[in-house]
Amino acid sequence: MECRWPLVLRFIKGAIHGAILLPVLGHAIFTVIVVILDKHIPSLSIVVGLILVFRNQTSYNRFWDGRNCLTTITTALRNLTRTILVSSRNPNGPLSDAEKQDIERTIRLLIAFPYAVKCYLRAEWSTEWGAVSNPNMIADVVRRQEAGGPKQEFLSLLPAGFQAHEADGLGLPLQLTFPIDAFIQRGADRGWYDPPMANQMGNQVSAMIDAYGKMETIKLTPIPVAHLIHQKQVLALFGCVLPFAMVDDMGWWAVPIVCLVIFTLYGIEGIGSQLEDPFGYDKNDIKMDAIVEDERVEIEAILNEWKKLNDLPIDGDDSATNGARNGVRNGTSNGTRNGTHNGTHNGVTNGNVAPREMFIRS
Repeated sequence: MECRWPLVLRFIKGAIHGAILLPVLGHAIFTVIVVILDKHIPSLSIVVGLILVFRNQTSYNRFWDGRNCLTTITTALRNLTRTILVSSRNPNGPLSDAEKQDIERTIRLLIAFPYAVKCYLRAEWSTEWGAVSNPNMIADVVRRQEAGGPKQEFLSLLPAGFQAHEADGLGLPLQLTFPIDAFIQRGADRGWYDPPMANQMGNQVSAMIDAYGKMETIKLTPIPVAHLIHQKQVLALFGCVLPFAMVDDMGWWAVPIVCLVIFTLYGIEGIGSQLEDPFGYDKNDIKMDAIVEDERVEIEAILNEWKKLNDLPIDGDDSATNGARNGVRNGTSNGTRNGTHNGTHNGVTNGNVAPREMFIRS
């Protein structure tokens, strides 16, 4: 007669211990982790805080470096504009019409540079640049862009026949520096700029390229994915362990307290995530649209004054994007900057003409 073990002592034949072994081990390991954290690492929040501080500080440094690079570009543009418009004088007589047009074309390329940087960083490519040949084509492209196409507010600043090569891998900001550098060389050959001045102007162009390269590095070098994964996992683990640590002492009060702590930690993580790429359209990103537009208004005001002093026609409205550009900062089509762009107010501000001593008549 076969001897049967009591049911309470059976662990193999007819039992399900093998089927439930993994879940039991999983819960056991989780409990061990909770006990270890409670006994040996009571301040897990310090570890989480250090991870979040690293992420947040790294993201803010990217934001701040991007803003400083944009300031570097702005400063270089102002210096080049000032030097070109003040020092581009023919020692043997007045400037010819072709030379004046060359100066104006270069200033417009300088204005277009920050627009090109902004669109490059936002990956707002446009296959419609191809060759900018006539104002009618520009206005047609602008109308399609306002209807939802890519934003290229600076088409009117590019010279006729300009051919972009972004499809070939050449960034437009870098391409724009070639005709600017060529103009500096032509000015030196014409005797406008002595060697030290030409060298200084070349350094300003190099500063623009350097700042553009740093911004490109920020854009194309994200936070390492290993760090992002580890951060998410540590936050989730801390959120799972925290209720166990607080429930004995706090009871039901543990619910709002845990929510407040998790809100704070995930809020810090979310801020770092937004600041990681500071060149987009998020509320906390760099206000590139307003900054670039302000620079355009400033330089165009100076250019218009120079054109007036050199008996050149002043454009009343440079492009079909005038109304759209006026609303960059205030959301309306009649911004406070209208006086800079229309044909009836050519001074630096509405009703005020800059002193004639600003430039020397060529």
